[in-house]
Amino acid sequence: MAEPGDIQKILSYLPHRYPFILVDRILELHPGDRIQALKNVTINEPFFQGHFPGLPIMPGVLIVEAMGQAGGVLFMESLPPEKRGLPVYFMSIDKVRFRKPVVPGDQLILDLHIIKSRAKAVKMEGVALVDGAKAAEAQFMATIGDEASETEADQ
Repeated sequence: MAEPGDIQKILSYLPHRYPFILVDRILELHPGDRIQALKNVTINEPFFQGHFPGLPIMPGVLIVEAMGQAGGVLFMESLPPEKRGLPVYFMSIDKVRFRKPVVPGDQLILDLHIIKSRAKAVKMEGVALVDGAKAAEAQFMATIGDEASETEADQ
């Protein structure tokens, strides 16, 4: 198992920054296999102002994004060192199901594992849990970009 990680480690892997970084801590990390991460959901999240006033619910698309970000850390940690730092892109998101609303005060546990891995692509599935109950589940495919993609994005 690799070292669990705090926000500084997460920020070293992901290009996302506030307000779009949706993973607060890595609880478990087994490169090439699985990850468990944490998202603390607070009323201070900017999306709660409009989703929905008087009934704050975390948007499902952001739950899926949080799962994807945790999966991105797993994918990066599973790559050879020379490939780490290249951009990771979603290729597909399948079998998404929302089971329970996520509200301020919840701790979202993001638990993902790799189903299939190739040199430049990975397929994962995972769940987002609140108090042990499924809030969402999905399958993801992602790929890494190349150094040319990263250079073009910087310009």
